[in-house]
Amino acid sequence: MEDMSLPDLEAIHRALGTVQDPEIRRPITELGMVDTVQLSETDPGHVTVRVLLTVAGCPLKSTIERDVTNAVQGVEGVSGVTVDLGVMDDDQRAQLKQTLRGGQAEREIPFQRPDNMTRIYAVASGKGGVGKSSVTVNLAAALADQGLKVGVVDADIYGFSVPRMLGVEHQPTQVDEMIVPPVAHDVKVISIGMFVPGNQPVVWRGPMLHRALQQFLSDVFWGDLDILLLDLPPGTGDIAISVAQMLPGSELLVVTTPQQAAAEVAERAGAIAVQTKQRVAGVIENMSWLELPDGTRQEIFGAGGGQVVADSLGRTVGGEVPLLGQVPLDTRLREGADAGRPVVLDAPDSPAGAALREIATGLAQRSRGLSGRKLGISPV
Repeated sequence: MEDMSLPDLEAIHRALGTVQDPEIRRPITELGMVDTVQLSETDPGHVTVRVLLTVAGCPLKSTIERDVTNAVQGVEGVSGVTVDLGVMDDDQRAQLKQTLRGGQAEREIPFQRPDNMTRIYAVASGKGGVGKSSVTVNLAAALADQGLKVGVVDADIYGFSVPRMLGVEHQPTQVDEMIVPPVAHDVKVISIGMFVPGNQPVVWRGPMLHRALQQFLSDVFWGDLDILLLDLPPGTGDIAISVAQMLPGSELLVVTTPQQAAAEVAERAGAIAVQTKQRVAGVIENMSWLELPDGTRQEIFGAGGGQVVADSLGRTVGGEVPLLGQVPLDTRLREGADAGRPVVLDAPDSPAGAALREIATGLAQRSRGLSGRKLGISPV
């Protein structure tokens, strides 16, 4: 007669199906990472699960081990769990790549596919020092906090700062030629800063910049994203042109400060959309004012620059360009960036946090275009 107290293998496999790879964000059973599940001969309630890591130095193997243990421990009849960690062989990694790519050709930029539904925002500024990167990471964190699947490409090759601002704690994982990006605050992130030792500068010319961006878009496993944000270098150089070529459906978010001199430079960064045939999604004015203890506002950098840029770009592109929001000066925004904790998460009700969350909500609610969508109709 069968002992009903013994763990059910099907129940164990169902429990393992709830464990996700912390980097790829897919069930380990779906990724072929569960090799064997065995019951002990001497203690039938003890389960040994052999899990195959994608690479030997997987930075999150302890997380996988913990999650597998917790999931299996919850199955009725299980008295103990041993997780045996192994490593995929070449054939298994090749199968994993095929599974992740979904039959797509290698080194294809998935965002170029006609059926791709990811909304892509290239965050641009005319000059440095206007807080473009801070705006990018906080929008990304706020959008992810709303339940959207978000990725960030730190395309500011010379002035990379996104990993620190998002608190990225480990390097990308490489599965042969495929790169699995680290995840911070539910945002997938890739940056040249993850491949440069120490704080060394990147001394590259145009073709190398283009190739680096191409690899970020084609070799990185992004999965099914709702929104991809690119933190562009300031100005209108090689990267801005490469983004327009590789991601023709991308839209520009122009960041400026209220200062008239900064606004004039920002207009040039946005006006590149006419030449590249990109859409300008809107303008964000950063450092708009400082809120004083008595409730009044001190406009340290002047006023009106964001609206001036929006109006000017509207005339240039021949359509409405909205001012998406104004972000006040806030020490918590700077502190959060230094600590890797975006202000939209750490202090969501602060002046800067609330303003950035409102802008993110507006971007999340924008309707998608019909390009590439299957409408479900056929000619009669």
